[in-house]
Amino acid sequence: MTSEGPPVIYLDHNATTPLAPEVAEATAPYLGAEFGNPSSDHALGRRARRAVEEARAAVAALISATPEEVVFTSGGTESNNLAIRGVAAQAPSVRRRIVTSTVEHPATTAPLALLEASGWTLTRVPVVAPGILDLDAALAALGDDVALVTVMLAQNETGALMPVAELAAAARAHGTVVHTDAAQAIGKTPVSVDDLGVDLLSIAAHKCYGPKGVGALYVRRGTPLSPLVVGAGQEGGLRPGTENVAGIVGLGAAALLAMEHLTTDAARIAQLRDELWTALSARVDGIRRHTPDDASLANTLLVTFPGVLGADVLARVPQLAASTGSACHAGEHTPNATLLAMGNSPEVASGAVRLSLGRGTTRAEIEAAAELLAGAHGALVATAPSPTSPSTSKGTPR
Repeated sequence: MTSEGPPVIYLDHNATTPLAPEVAEATAPYLGAEFGNPSSDHALGRRARRAVEEARAAVAALISATPEEVVFTSGGTESNNLAIRGVAAQAPSVRRRIVTSTVEHPATTAPLALLEASGWTLTRVPVVAPGILDLDAALAALGDDVALVTVMLAQNETGALMPVAELAAAARAHGTVVHTDAAQAIGKTPVSVDDLGVDLLSIAAHKCYGPKGVGALYVRRGTPLSPLVVGAGQEGGLRPGTENVAGIVGLGAAALLAMEHLTTDAARIAQLRDELWTALSARVDGIRRHTPDDASLANTLLVTFPGVLGADVLARVPQLAASTGSACHAGEHTPNATLLAMGNSPEVASGAVRLSLGRGTTRAEIEAAAELLAGAHGALVATAPSPTSPSTSKGTPR
């Protein structure tokens, strides 16, 4: 069976990153000869256990935690569920409210919706331009009835960095547990659990050049948390089941790479991201940038193309892999939800394209991407029916 080759230009690193060669090399033995169960008390099992614990130490070092505070999971979604629902299960009856933002990932909004349906009260704090959490509103939302604050560290669409540390300091003064989804931030910006002051922090390996299907949850000592599933005693009883040794080793290897490359990667990628914006803004009249100039991930650029659907722009450039951040169901495209939450009109939000760079992105790719996207937009505008024409497409923003 054959498969199509990868796109020429990959600018969708916020969706997933390629597996780093060093990570593939580290995991290979645990997909073959080193197949032991970490709970087994023989040589194969002990080697597997040692590999898991070395990976735990590497992940802990990346976020300035201790190894005992790292719980391995199947990824960011499970980590968020364990944090949110696990805290709710332990919360006293006088604390039945959760504070969050209006621009969280579905891995956070879905478990919150489950709790809301069971009687919990959610306080959703808005964002202010350019997409950063309204800190004053968030601080005003705190109180002694709040069991949990959960706000992502880096917004996956805009790349905006949220004021988690300031919010956490105030929340913990109320005795509130604080969680942050750091899946997009890990490997792209320095992350320290002590600097942030959070009690819980979610990690996804595939967002930082590690394998899919593995992640971690940082759990500060003493944080009240119930497991979602029960079984044996693995991962301190919080995530029972035989460990995914190869995946965990891969996450550990990715953590070591992140520590090695973080500073140099961020500076180079930020330069390329800014060059991409300069090239696009010079070629496309009316294009808008929604990623903050400051306080944002170095690799992320969310833009909107005027008068067209972002999905249509990308459909004309199959050589480029990127995303719109909006949903498409049976041919109907919905506007980018994050941009709507930021107060943009549906017409503006429908033109969204998210371009997220990575470790392997080159200047030549940036130049080519700008040309391709500008050309696609120009072609769409040139062929669009007149706003007064009876054939104007009902669903196309003008």
